Amino acid sequence: MEKKYRVLLYYNYVPIEDPEGFTAEHLEYCKNLGLKGRILIASEGINGTVSGTVEQTNKYMEDLKKDPRFVDTEFKIDEADGHAFKKMHVRHRDEIVTLRLNEDINPNEQTGEYLEPKDFYEAMQEEDTVILDARNDYEYDLGHFRGAIRPDINSFRELPEWVKENKDQLEGKQILTYCTGGIRCEKFSGWLKEEGFDNVRQLHGGIITYGKDEEVKGKLWDGKCYVFDERISVPINREEHVVVGRDHFDGEPCERYVNCSNPECNKQILCSEENEHKYMRGCTPECRVHPRNRYVEEHEMTQEEIEERLNQLGEEYTKQM
Repeated sequence: MEKKYRVLLYYNYVPIEDPEGFTAEHLEYCKNLGLKGRILIASEGINGTVSGTVEQTNKYMEDLKKDPRFVDTEFKIDEADGHAFKKMHVRHRDEIVTLRLNEDINPNEQTGEYLEPKDFYEAMQEEDTVILDARNDYEYDLGHFRGAIRPDINSFRELPEWVKENKDQLEGKQILTYCTGGIRCEKFSGWLKEEGFDNVRQLHGGIITYGKDEEVKGKLWDGKCYVFDERISVPINREEHVVVGRDHFDGEPCERYVNCSNPECNKQILCSEENEHKYMRGCTPECRVHPRNRYVEEHEMTQEEIEERLNQLGEEYTKQM
């Protein structure tokens, strides 16, 4: 049975004159249409994820493609039970994906070779090939292509520096890059070529497209794919599901993300519901006793209850609370 809602994921690197003015116009349009989501607009293009009913999303795609600038926009479409966002945001940015290079890369002029899902699947199994995840560490930890390198980065803009420090892993290899919907690889693969890596190829349409391909069916993907909306994750491999995520506290298989209860930390951690309560959703002993611990506030815990919980963990109570 077809679901009533859908989520659209899309981007387009195309020059936009007066991006600030277009941002304001597009926000009003999306709100009037009833969409919810997050769209970034810059002079270099548009990058968005929105949710709405089938009728609303069809109208959005139709209207966007009426604009000559966006006529070739490719949409990844997921069925959904309801909205994947609480509000509608359209924001102007300097870049539609933040890499912050000294000299920016224009994907329309230089980018890695596109590989469709079947070709990417086959290339992953070739000799002298490295598969480089172009996402953040917490995205990788939830799911990734089998054998992919996990760059130790917290944000995409740290990736070029990581590459410079780890060139020995990539030199002389066929480099395959991938990300959620393809947008990060557009610039990153171009930057790799600029740095002198010749054999650079990218997954066209990203992980989401790979999971929907009827021939590949998501094979060689382990875990789930992290998405930046209220769904948190979506399945990719339709032939087998291998859990790769590990609980932050006990290392058991886990695919449930929560944010650390310390608002100054807010780190995303994989955590079972049982351990969330056991550790008061604090990723470290220091976060558990933070004065503004959100778990403590949400559960209206008394000082005696906090001390008892910490004693059970073998941690000393401090007077920070």
